[in-house]
Amino acid sequence: MTSYGTIPTSSSPGPSTNLEYLSRAKERIKEGLGARRPWKLMFNIGSINIPGSLSEAISRVTTNVAYFRMNYAMIILVILFLSLLWHPISLIVFIVMMAAWLFLYFLRDEPLVVFNRTIDDRVVLVVLGVLTIVFLLLTDATLNILVSLLIGVAVVLVHASFRKTDDLYDEESAGLMSGPSSSS
Repeated sequence: MTSYGTIPTSSSPGPSTNLEYLSRAKERIKEGLGARRPWKLMFNIGSINIPGSLSEAISRVTTNVAYFRMNYAMIILVILFLSLLWHPISLIVFIVMMAAWLFLYFLRDEPLVVFNRTIDDRVVLVVLGVLTIVFLLLTDATLNILVSLLIGVAVVLVHASFRKTDDLYDEESAGLMSGPSSSS
């Protein structure tokens, strides 16, 4: 019996590899968003008051930016996205560059290899950052982008300086303190 006209199934990647890639991508996104703190904690009205001095405001900003960094990044990206709604070409460039960031930097499990050379993550970070800025500036929305970034940074700084830090809980340092020494 001949196998003329049959299609070998083992040589082509099946849908299971695509599903594995998508599930890995979904896990990486969840891990990245896992650093996001609860919005209810971030916008707790009882934790908002005016700082007593400039040094207290600076201390609050450094603590809150470190603690809520993913939330603040999301706020700035939403403000930038909303400002680009009136510039469709810039919005398309923004979305394409975000996809490039996801696939070339955030969702990679293995190092990037080009022409049998391993590319360092710092090089990928710098190249993607420069390309994002250059492409967005070439879309004639420079002033709009700069203003939206300034508004986003201003919103972050105002929130970070007015939000008290005494009710923040750092799970990482608490986990380190109650680690192996508590089992003796």
